[in-house]
Amino acid sequence: KLQSLKLLWTLKPPNRTFHVHPRLLSSDVYSQYESVRQGKQEIPKYFNFASDVLDKWSEIEKAGKRPSNPAFWWVNGKGEEVKWSFEELGFLSRKVANVLTKECGLQKGDRLILILPRIPEWWLVKVACIRAGIVIIPGTSQLSAKDILYRLQASKATCIITTDKLAPAVDSVASQCQLLKTKLMVSKGSREGWLNFTELYQNQSDNHSCTKTRIQDPMIIFFTSGTTGFPKMAQHSQGSLGFRPLLSERYWLDLTPSNVIWNTADTGWILTSIASFFDPWAFGSCVFIHNLPQTDSAVILNTLCRFPIDTLIGAPTLFRMLVQNDLSKYKFMKLKYCVSGGEPLNPEVMEQWKSQTGLEICEVYGQTEMGVICCVFGGMKIKPGSMGKAAPLYDVQIIDKNAKILPPGQQGEIAVRSKPIRPLGFFSEYLDNPKKTAETERGDFYVTGDRGIMDEEGYFQFIGRNDDIIISSGYRIGPFEVENALIEHPAVVESAVVSSPDPIRGEVVKAFVVLSPNFSSTDQKSLISDLQDHVKKTTAPYKYPRKVEFVKELPKTITGKIKRNELRDKEWGR
Repeated sequence: KLQSLKLLWTLKPPNRTFHVHPRLLSSDVYSQYESVRQGKQEIPKYFNFASDVLDKWSEIEKAGKRPSNPAFWWVNGKGEEVKWSFEELGFLSRKVANVLTKECGLQKGDRLILILPRIPEWWLVKVACIRAGIVIIPGTSQLSAKDILYRLQASKATCIITTDKLAPAVDSVASQCQLLKTKLMVSKGSREGWLNFTELYQNQSDNHSCTKTRIQDPMIIFFTSGTTGFPKMAQHSQGSLGFRPLLSERYWLDLTPSNVIWNTADTGWILTSIASFFDPWAFGSCVFIHNLPQTDSAVILNTLCRFPIDTLIGAPTLFRMLVQNDLSKYKFMKLKYCVSGGEPLNPEVMEQWKSQTGLEICEVYGQTEMGVICCVFGGMKIKPGSMGKAAPLYDVQIIDKNAKILPPGQQGEIAVRSKPIRPLGFFSEYLDNPKKTAETERGDFYVTGDRGIMDEEGYFQFIGRNDDIIISSGYRIGPFEVENALIEHPAVVESAVVSSPDPIRGEVVKAFVVLSPNFSSTDQKSLISDLQDHVKKTTAPYKYPRKVEFVKELPKTITGKIKRNELRDKEWGR
């Protein structure tokens, strides 16, 4: 932690400050942080995560003042392993930066689409782009040709990097993308019209001067992965993702150079940029990655037993899957801190995980547009069903339709104060879509589109998306309340609750349920009645699902969020 503090002091301009957990700061330094948070002091004008953070850790490493942990540690479960120090990461990423600028002719501000699975090249390219000032557009390997076409055309990207598996899909739409000039393929083979990434970067010089970037310069564009609507391009700056962890996010991870953190999210999701790149490396921690071509609970549990991973981050789906196993058979090597994010985690799953492992699961709540908004940080009291308190730098409130702050205990929309000072951490804009950008603002607040409640202690509870709320006979019902009740039943592995048309009530609650294998042969009619009775006893009776349908799996986004809009549209014949 001392080395982290020293690094942060070297980054701060004169009379400006940073934030780590307040217990690490003296009162006068903490008051300086409050000045920054309240906009009374400026943030640096220039900042580049590669040169100002990664290269600084390389210097600390060379001086022998950092633990022997690698900076990056990758395995694929087949015996292959890659370990890089910060020095090696710098050496290799400078070579890649030369590929992009010299071989591909990319310049500062050009856009590059990066569609790679969890392989080391994803991290190299990302660091290289930051060095060169090239704007990165991550995408999941599950994208179809149609998805890739939309992203190429909407982003006006001039370069794409992907694998030989997706290269044919790119070629099938490339003729419709006039601005696409360069295609690089990460592969041992070759393909007509494509440059071989591996061969090019191995033969490059490591002599590269990092581009000078302003803290507000664009750095990453994410195509939003919400449950509704056409994907929008949320643009983040060098500061919103690269500098924010230096100011605040030790609150949700509290990492040191000795930690080894494993985040299982897909590379196309913002959580991977935050939890497997910026935040761990801001504090000199080791980023651990398993290739995980498929999410296999046995592989994940065995990996936790074989490697010194102390921090695990995953979507609620991961933990729901893991608790289906007999966890007493597994002895984790060093695991101490578990984090769930993406959508709310059912309290029942949290209880099962703790009873079998002795470990708590801390929830975080965030969005592509703003990163972490609420969190349960280390040492904080955990309230089942709560996603914690407002993350530092953010003033989070529950507001009504007129942007009036509601008192504790009253349901409304989750919002973050954006005026008069727009906090560091916010996205810059929805690129080429000023109307949608403006629609996120209401009064002095950015409106998340989620509904929630804040209690007297400042803890937030997620109720549901605005468009997920079910109104039946005048009652407002959040799907998550019903899903929480259902998952407590031993027959239920997972569920999704949506509205369904009803001639009397207007709409009623319908539950799509994935059954446990132990109940697959149970009489469905009696099981439906049993589930309905269970919900009536567990929560307010008016919330019980009047309709139940058993399904093999639920439709989900690439980030693991349940696509309730698809199920709802099916119910309403849309």
